[in-house]
Amino acid sequence: MSKTNDSSDSVSSSIDEIRGKQFKLLDDGFVRLVDYMGSDDSIVQAARISYGVGTKQVHEDRGLIRYLMRHRHSTPFEMCEIKLHVRVPMDCWRQWIRHRTANVNEYSTRYSEAIDASQRTSPGEWRSQSGGNRQGSGAYLDLDAGNLLSSREEELQKLSRNVYEERIERGVAREQARKDLPLSTYTEAYWKIDLHNLLHFLSLRMDSHAQHEIRSYATAIGNEIVAKWCPLTWEAFVDYRLHSTSLSRLEMQIIRLVTAGDKKKVLDFAKSVGWLQEGGSGWKSNREREECESKMRQLGLNVPWDA
Repeated sequence: MSKTNDSSDSVSSSIDEIRGKQFKLLDDGFVRLVDYMGSDDSIVQAARISYGVGTKQVHEDRGLIRYLMRHRHSTPFEMCEIKLHVRVPMDCWRQWIRHRTANVNEYSTRYSEAIDASQRTSPGEWRSQSGGNRQGSGAYLDLDAGNLLSSREEELQKLSRNVYEERIERGVAREQARKDLPLSTYTEAYWKIDLHNLLHFLSLRMDSHAQHEIRSYATAIGNEIVAKWCPLTWEAFVDYRLHSTSLSRLEMQIIRLVTAGDKKKVLDFAKSVGWLQEGGSGWKSNREREECESKMRQLGLNVPWDA
């Protein structure tokens, strides 16, 4: 048997070992691999059929997959599909379901009673509103505030569940009885998606700016499932998508000027793109500039206007 087949057999064994395993998340959630189709081999096979002579010089599967990922040739990755069973709070699921490139079948609270579980927040996990990002979180609140908030959360969840069950007992239709359940109520779904669209989901939801709750699910899917299912693709994804950054035309020009060591030209350019206040009296609050600064620091460059 060839080395390639040995490797493929090893990968199949690794992913089959976790089929059906529940990866626990939050306080009562999970993600579970139900089924999968394809592998790194399927991606390579599709690419070589599609691109023909142009890929014959790429002898190694790893090199070809990295080439495809690097140049965003996405079609070969669509040859792989995966089906997951997830248990997730409804507020988190609202973000999840925005990714409309999957096939979904969700637990129905019209046919069945709502799942008797709600996501709870421990006293040390309450986050403040971010000052610079309207949809993000800031620092954790102090424990005194957290204890109060967790206690009030428990009261609210118990009341809403009691009201729901009272309606059910009185014969109210399930589709109406559910209307006052909180978004913290858990739901379950089967979620089937091809690898290309799954990687797009992971690139957004594993990002440090994504909400903590959905990021925990995405991280588990990526590190615990995809990494075992398509290890060569996962390696390329981590290198070229997850832990990489892109530079705009403006950012490249700033970096050229910074590396040339001409601070005056840097400041003149920053003024020309509207980053400085009128008259050069100070810096405007500007997300684009802040993101550029972050990229410069990642590259080990000094931000000249910090000096």
